[in-house]
Amino acid sequence: MTQRVELATVMDRLAVDELITDYAAAVDDGDWEAYRGLFAPGGRADYRSAGGVEGDAGTVVGWLAESMRLFPMRQHLIVNRRIRFGLLDQDAGDTAEVRADYVNPMRFAGDEAGAAAPDFVCGGRYAFGLLRTDDGWRLRAVVVQEKWRRLPERQPAPVVN
Repeated sequence: MTQRVELATVMDRLAVDELITDYAAAVDDGDWEAYRGLFAPGGRADYRSAGGVEGDAGTVVGWLAESMRLFPMRQHLIVNRRIRFGLLDQDAGDTAEVRADYVNPMRFAGDEAGAAAPDFVCGGRYAFGLLRTDDGWRLRAVVVQEKWRRLPERQPAPVVN
């Protein structure tokens, strides 16, 4: 590989990493306009394994905006990012696949009297499909593969004598 090709690959990796970070920040901040802007035309997301919906970015934004209102505090941690660049119609380097693990601590709304710590935590793996567009790298597919979740511990009912 020449230095020029290596530099282009490094720049693409940084741009892809930034896109995934922007995805997490948009969901955590409830910035649904920014979320929509991360997708390529025709891009889709699938949250069914986490109890959500599958559809185009506009459809998914409606579900996310409604369901995330339950969690005023949320913080996606997307780690162990594995990036593979691919081919689309023989155009080298115009697609990428990212596999990344996530942990997502959140706090339910209306629990202000409780501790500041999250009371709902889930984790799993994302599969991101990316496409290089005239506007840079954009998401063409997001698939959430939730593997586990921890809900608030139920308090035992008080004993009445």
